[in-house]
Amino acid sequence: MNPFENPINSMSRRSFLGMTGLGLGAMAAQKLLAADLNIQKSASLPNIGPHFAPKAKRVIYLFQSGGPSHIDLFDHKPELEKVHGNDLPDSIRQGQRLTGMTSGQKNFPVCKSLGKFAQHGESGQWISDYLPYTSKVADKIAVIRSMYTEAINHDPGITFINTGSQFPGLPSMGSWVSYGLGSMNENLPSYVVLTSQGTGKDPGQPIFSRLWGSGFLPSNHQGVQFRSGKDPVLFLNDPAGVSRNDRRAMLDDLAQFNSMRHQEIGDPEIQTRISQYEMAFRMQTSAPELADLSDEPDSVFELYSEDARQPGTYAYNCLLARRMAERGVRFTQLFHRGWDQHLELPKHLAAQCMDTDQASAALVTDLAQRGLLDDTLVIWGGEFGRTVYSQGKLGTGRDHHGRCFSMWVAGGGTKAGTSYGLTDDYSYNIVENPVHIRDLNATILHCLGMDHDKFTFRFQGLNQKPTGVLPAKVVKGILT
Repeated sequence: MNPFENPINSMSRRSFLGMTGLGLGAMAAQKLLAADLNIQKSASLPNIGPHFAPKAKRVIYLFQSGGPSHIDLFDHKPELEKVHGNDLPDSIRQGQRLTGMTSGQKNFPVCKSLGKFAQHGESGQWISDYLPYTSKVADKIAVIRSMYTEAINHDPGITFINTGSQFPGLPSMGSWVSYGLGSMNENLPSYVVLTSQGTGKDPGQPIFSRLWGSGFLPSNHQGVQFRSGKDPVLFLNDPAGVSRNDRRAMLDDLAQFNSMRHQEIGDPEIQTRISQYEMAFRMQTSAPELADLSDEPDSVFELYSEDARQPGTYAYNCLLARRMAERGVRFTQLFHRGWDQHLELPKHLAAQCMDTDQASAALVTDLAQRGLLDDTLVIWGGEFGRTVYSQGKLGTGRDHHGRCFSMWVAGGGTKAGTSYGLTDDYSYNIVENPVHIRDLNATILHCLGMDHDKFTFRFQGLNQKPTGVLPAKVVKGILT
């Protein structure tokens, strides 16, 4: 008998059981996949937040990429004058691992602070003369001098402080905040990113878009990068000849097709795509208005500096950040490159401070004058600090140092005029109130009313947290 003419009669018992097993396996797989999609669908909805009454509604993160030298800016160590040029004692270095840039040095000569320090404001904050404008807002900021991280190189360091892990691919802090708290303005993204290049070192360390990526969170929570120029967001404008009504009709049809597809397969990213198309449509009017500074008086540019008139500068981005705060953007992050000063430190540090000092202080002042500082958390700092010992010839440069460094915060429930944490006489090790970068992230969330231990997203069988897998604590000493 020809099996192709009558396959049923020719089927053996073994082939029948094999085909039945495959069929049952396919049915089981379909159920498991459907259940997994349902889990993902429910996970794509933002958590109900905040967990408790927040002090801050929004965050402006002034990220200084490259590692600002805390020794020359915030951590006053007069004892270094006495040991300038001497080799760093082994009892201080304690066998710390070094980067490849200084690990081959035979000597590690101590370099005193390049700036001259003085106490400022009623709080008596010690701040270097490299930062004359920041000195004027000393009573509005809390300086944390005991930050630390395990990372000693830029990419893992900047990834760590922004995502809670040295490994790339996890959600950024801004994405977590967007996911947990949502937007305050449906016409603008909840998370916006601005980048600038300093004159301190050009080019600075590269900035990768994954630093504001959403990782395993729904993609509508990734940061939206605004650029300088007439088109702040790429591909936002309609092509020539396409009217607003034409675009609306096209998006309506596209949403209908995407909705049909979502009903078929249940992929939550399809709903994200629909919402992003709608956001882009609304931003066609909101983004140009936001970036148009023509309504700002001359007094504002005097406050931020004339650089604020030039799109793409740090000062321009600080002014834009204030405008975003006024319009309800939840998380605005500025990435400013140029702080990686291994060589020509005196020249590059002075130039970098010239780029950033006035605008950073102006932002704090401007927010305070407009009644926005109380519920806006402002953060200033980089991924790590710099070594007390000199890289190369004495006084010419400093290497990376994660064992201690300085950052400052203002507003949003933080304690103004506070100095927190203490390092040793060499500004090399922490001796009081250490603050890990995970602790900083936990504190940011706390100011926003979020408990970092309860704020989770189920991914790969784990309840992922924005502070990573290791413990983190809220830094209550800098909070009101």
